This record gives sequence, C-alpha cells and structure tokens, in this order.
Amino acid sequence: MSEVAVMENGDTRTESDSMGKMEVPKDALWGASTQRAVENFPILGQGVPPRLIRALGLVKHAAAVANRDLGLLDKATADVIIRAATEVHENKLDTHFVVDVFQTGSGTSSNMNANEVISNRASQLLGGQIGSKKVHPNDHVNMGQSSNDVFPTAMHVAAVEALVRDLVPALTDLRDALSAKAEAFADTVKIGRTHLMDAVPIMLGQEFSGWAAQVDNGIHRVENTLPRLSELAIGGTAVGTGINTHPEFGTRVADGLNGLTDLGFNEATNHFEAQAARDAYVEASGALKTVATSLMKIANDIRLLASGPSCGIGEIQLPATQPGSSIMPGKVNPVICESVVQVGAQVTGNDLAVTLGGQWGQLDLNVMCPMMARNLLESVSLLTNVSRVFADKCVKGIEANEAHARDLIEKSMAMVTSLNPYIGYDKAAKIAKTAHESGRTVREVAKEMSGLDDETLDRALDPKKMTKPSAKL
Repeated sequence: MSEVAVMENGDTRTESDSMGKMEVPKDALWGASTQRAVENFPILGQGVPPRLIRALGLVKHAAAVANRDLGLLDKATADVIIRAATEVHENKLDTHFVVDVFQTGSGTSSNMNANEVISNRASQLLGGQIGSKKVHPNDHVNMGQSSNDVFPTAMHVAAVEALVRDLVPALTDLRDALSAKAEAFADTVKIGRTHLMDAVPIMLGQEFSGWAAQVDNGIHRVENTLPRLSELAIGGTAVGTGINTHPEFGTRVADGLNGLTDLGFNEATNHFEAQAARDAYVEASGALKTVATSLMKIANDIRLLASGPSCGIGEIQLPATQPGSSIMPGKVNPVICESVVQVGAQVTGNDLAVTLGGQWGQLDLNVMCPMMARNLLESVSLLTNVSRVFADKCVKGIEANEAHARDLIEKSMAMVTSLNPYIGYDKAAKIAKTAHESGRTVREVAKEMSGLDDETLDRALDPKKMTKPSAKL
C-alpha cells in the first residue's frame, strides 16, 4: 500500500474549486479537491490500496467508452480520457493518489482524486498544462457518475479481481500441496487424538485429506460470493435513481469492464440496495474469515504434530527455514505456521471492521466504504501471500516420522477400542486400566485378559485395519 504524499515547501500552482483557491504542488496531477482532502485527513498516512486505484481507472475507462458510444462525449475527449485512465489502471500513476484511506465515507475524495489525475493527464496528452482543465474532472471524466456509485463499483471490481486473480489460485496451490501429502502419507498409520488425548488410530494421509478438504471448501465459499460482488452500483448516481445519467450507462459500463477484465460484471438489479448497503462485502469478508479460521486450525494442527522434536508429539518433521532462538543453539521453530496463525487473527479482526461498516450505512448511502475496501483487500492480500508461503515453505517439505508414529500407537490405551465388538465395553475398559497402571501395552494385557486367541487378537489390534469402518476386524 502506497504512502500518502506530504506536500513540502516548494513550487506550487494555484487551483480553485467550488470552495475557493488552493495551493497544489506544481507537478502534481491532482487538483484542489484532492489537496483539500490531503489536508483534511492526516489519519493513517496510507492511501487506498493499489488494487482500488486500478479499479477506479478501469471504471473511468469504461465510463468514457460508454459516454462516447452514447454520443454524450466527443471522440477526441473520450479517447484521451481512456489513455489517461489506462495509465491509472496499469498503476503507473499511483504516486498521484494521495488521499488517506480514512477519508469521506463515500469515497468522494478518492473519486475526485481519480477525476483530477485523469483530467490533468488527459490535458497533458492534448498539449495543455496541468490545471488547465482542458479536460474537465467533473464534466468530462465524471460524466454520468457520482462518487456514490463509482466508489462502490470500484470496491466490487477490486474485490472480484483480487479474489479471482490472487486468492483462489493461492488457495488452490495450498489445497493441492495438502492433497499431495495426503497421497504420500496414505499408508502411514498414527494415533488419532480427540480432546488432545489419545484416540483410535488414523492414517496421517487421512488427516492431511481433511485439511485439504477444508481449503477446498474455502475456495468454494469464496467463489460463492462472486455473483453478489459482480453486481455493480454504476448507473445509480447520487442515490440510486440514476439522475443525470443515460439509462443505458450502467449496463454499458459493466459490459466495458467485462471487456477489460473478463470477469462477468453486470449492472445491479436494484440500485438502491447497491448504494445503501454493502452486504456483498460483508458476505465476502465472512468467507475470508472462514478461510482464515481453517488455515489457523490447519497450521496449529501441523505445529502440534511436529512438536518436539524429542519431547513432543514429533510424528511429522517440518522443513527448517531459519534459526529459532537467539539463545538456544540448534533450536528450530514452526515459524511458517506461526505466520499463518497471525494472519488468521488479523483477517478475523478485519472482518469485524467490515461487518461494522456494513451495519453503519445510513439510509440511502453507505459511508464506511474506504475502510471496508481497505480491510477486505488487505485480508485477501494477507491470505494470498500466507497461503503461498505455507504451501511452498512448509507443507511441501513435511516428512513423516513413521517409526515413531507406530511406537506411539502401541503405547496408547485407545488401542483397546477395537476389542469392544469382541469382549464388550466393560471388559475392554478393565484391560485399558490394567495396561495404564502396569505400564504395559494394551496388546500385552489383552493376551492375558481378553480370552481371545492370538490370531483374533492380532487381527483386532492391527492399527491399519482400525482406520476403516468395521463391526469386527
């Protein structure tokens, strides 16, 4: 996320807007409206995310095409706006987007930032001076639009692009890495654990398959939010009525965005919902929180199974990525797993902020938009990056400590469970208690107390057979 520029003493130019004159840095592509916002909102020191800047450029590009094709904007002006907007959505002009993300709740300041940057760049391309308004920020660049429909549209475009282009591929790679380990460890038997206590045997591959399924379900959850995110507010202008815009404008802009992104956008079915509420964002953030929850669970499970290496569970071994201690030589910690857990916590917090943002829209417009966009896009970025790191630097390098895992099974009291169908729960419980008190294995005690012949006992206490459904083994 780019840092917001701070104007220093130096050459400036004088610009004016409806509130009067403003001094703007001489070579800045923004104008008076943006400069007022820079001075009004010294909050975080960070601007809106680059993906949102790109989305604003895409919207302005598609809007200029729509207005040109509708005969509302002359070709020469439209074409130069398109050229300038293209530089914006290629993120070539990010340093000129200087408004703090914690700004006016509708995103008006960022919309005007985009209008002024595109206006000034277009004026330059026509041979005019910065600030000349040869291409006007409101009359030309913002034609048929309002901040109230542009910014929510950009929010949705940015979110869909981030989810489809970044997060889903990263989660797919992680799922595939877990699935590959599930296959590799398909014959590795180990003890299962419930309540952090010994349970019946399970295949290590079965555990990994469960984690892979969690990630796969997360992919589907994310993808299920796309139909609502793909509905765009553009065309609703101020309050959803479409005042001052052509009735075909919203559909044409959505079609134009599809041509630029190939992501299946469409005009909102109800413009009043599209501007008054941000429910699609809340839904998407909820899906991200669920993904974060899954990743936290998986990372913590892997960390527990790798604990030790000598005095913990130690059934798997993680790749060593860096020294783990500044004081204990040779110590290696599960740092990648810890990174995943921290990201999960941050995404969970971001989701709360997005949820509150959705709740605190009033009447005909949501006025928590920049904050919501920042948090959701940050969550997507964090989950994307940590999923790739988790897959590449941890999951793909995991090895099984098979012999140790088998030894732990033999020592577990839970082995007695498979004797229930043969001798009943109560007698099996006595065997388990005797084994625990005597320090012997279930197998050793069962030979004395079960009354079963050796062949039946060996069959019943075969750990691999316990990992499949059976009334009697």
